[in-house]
Amino acid sequence: MSSTDATINGGISFWYAQVGLPAPREPLSGDASADVVIVGGGYTGLWTAYYLKKAAPSLRITVLEQKFCGYGASGRNGGWLYNGVAGRDRYAKLHGHEAAVRLQQAMNDTVDEVVRVAGEEGVDADIHRGGVLEVAYTPAQLARLKAFHEHELSYGEDERELYGARETAERIRVADAVGSTWTPHGARLNPVKLVTGLAAVVESLGVTVHESTPVTEIRPRAAVTPYGTVRAPYILRCTEGFTANLSGQKRTWLPMNSSMIATEPLTPAQWESIGWEGRETLGDMAHAYMYAQRTADDRIALGGRGVPYRFGSRTDNDGRTQASTIEALHEILVRFFPSLAGVRVAHAWSGVLGVPRDWCATVTLDRATGLGWAGGYVGSGVATTNLAARTLRDLVQRDSGQAGDTELTSLPWVNHRVRKWEPEPFRWLGVHGMYATYRTADRRELELRSVGSSRLARVADRVAGRH
Repeated sequence: MSSTDATINGGISFWYAQVGLPAPREPLSGDASADVVIVGGGYTGLWTAYYLKKAAPSLRITVLEQKFCGYGASGRNGGWLYNGVAGRDRYAKLHGHEAAVRLQQAMNDTVDEVVRVAGEEGVDADIHRGGVLEVAYTPAQLARLKAFHEHELSYGEDERELYGARETAERIRVADAVGSTWTPHGARLNPVKLVTGLAAVVESLGVTVHESTPVTEIRPRAAVTPYGTVRAPYILRCTEGFTANLSGQKRTWLPMNSSMIATEPLTPAQWESIGWEGRETLGDMAHAYMYAQRTADDRIALGGRGVPYRFGSRTDNDGRTQASTIEALHEILVRFFPSLAGVRVAHAWSGVLGVPRDWCATVTLDRATGLGWAGGYVGSGVATTNLAARTLRDLVQRDSGQAGDTELTSLPWVNHRVRKWEPEPFRWLGVHGMYATYRTADRRELELRSVGSSRLARVADRVAGRH
């Protein structure tokens, strides 16, 4: 029997299969008004509602969600609460190194902030602070790992540690691992427990949450839905990978697809064979990278790129994943842990993340129109959404005269503008060609055991606009 036989496919995600779908909230029942309208009931929208309501309890805040809170990436991700932020190097070039250091420090602090609020608000999200371990298992990956480690130190990551093969194996026994780098600024969590807990907290504070209410168009001071229009001085777009569904936003952020598998629970003997007692979140230095965690119920949840993009910026409905992608992710699992070759894949699913053309996360408030947005996290959103939400709070409070400038409003990602993605079919051809090139580069590095990174990967980086 194949390890993927009887795999549950789709159903939103394993995380929802584990805890169950939430009870539905009422949709919008007609035209309404508010002080702030937030479009999107994922991490960004809910955190923004939370911090705005905490700062100004009298605010009338309405969240409009097309399906249910956490339907998108917030309920399908790998559960990596860590300090990575998309675009930091570009911001260093645009605004200077010190500005990017401040952004990195804010991200380090954000990991602490999420853990703090979850504890304070009684949200049990299976958080375990084991840090982030990224491994190398080829000579080229090791060279990139060492360069990456030094680069992170230059941004003030003083607590980061570099390990050789023996020290890496003492933490986790990845086959052929020759080195790793570890930062304490990371934690494993259950993403659905976080988003459903946060939604409940926000509602308890008096925020109005309408589910099954798709917003079809955002205008200055108005969010249009099939059930009515909600008007407010501030309309905040927090839609990440589903942004392309909005009128006029088809080429704003590309909905990049990422896929995951979760194994059946491993036995104590299996865990003994691979280690991982620290429950670090686990990544690698491949060009087409993977990400994984040891779940609270002792499974391995592992993800990577499957079919990276659907023509016309389309998004899936329920997370169903192609059989070839499930097999490819299982191959990564066995590549890392050969002793787990016979372990069954219990669940597979997919979701979309938001990718700007320059791969930079941004937070913006247009003071002339009252329109704001945050996103483009490129897969690093579990923590970044929290920093983005606090920044949106400060921008709204500054604009409304309730507060002045803050440390967050001066961060270099604030009000950053980026050009749109190319029209089809160039968008589809470019993304699929890019990831095919990355996978080929990884195969060549594995086969040739060369010390330098494949030139193919550098070509793909240039096409992608990542450098």
